[in-house]
Amino acid sequence: MKLHHLIKTIIMVKTSTTQKSQSETSYAPGIASGDSMLSSFFEDELKDIYWAEKNIVKTLPKMKKAATSEKLQQAFEDHLQQTQTHVERLEKAFELMGKKAQAKKCDAMAGIIEEGKGIIEETEKGTATRDVGLILAAQKVEHYEISTYGGLAQLATTLGLNDVADLLKQTLNEEKETDELLTEIAETDVNYEAATEEE
Repeated sequence: MKLHHLIKTIIMVKTSTTQKSQSETSYAPGIASGDSMLSSFFEDELKDIYWAEKNIVKTLPKMKKAATSEKLQQAFEDHLQQTQTHVERLEKAFELMGKKAQAKKCDAMAGIIEEGKGIIEETEKGTATRDVGLILAAQKVEHYEISTYGGLAQLATTLGLNDVADLLKQTLNEEKETDELLTEIAETDVNYEAATEEE
């Protein structure tokens, strides 16, 4: 009887130790501290996309002016208003983190914007071909933003910044919707018209 009791006690102790070990090593969202390297990296990337959004606000009116299709002009106008909201959301994200909203030059977005300017210079005014180029340039912007906001939202969750993650996810969804709209304009209108234009 004593031997049976001893074996039972050993099993209970081993089980308890295993459970404790698993508990100590299990991952939980929000595990990173506020002064961790990951936290600093996240803040740095937030500054990067903040710069990008502020510069997109300056660029969209030029893209609208260069566009010929009324649908495309309206899409650029609508996205300008939306992008202004994205800037405000990022400022709110910094505020929630107890940080001052600061912009750091985003080399990737600077390059994409410069490429967009080149498309305007290299295509003929009033043509559907220019509109095709503008849509392509705009979608490069959207795809960069989609990947950035997707990654940042995941990092915010990891850092336990759930309110910040929610803001980033809102913007992520809107960027996806804009990308889909641009594809629709290209597929139902602009691309076909451009295909009939002669040099």
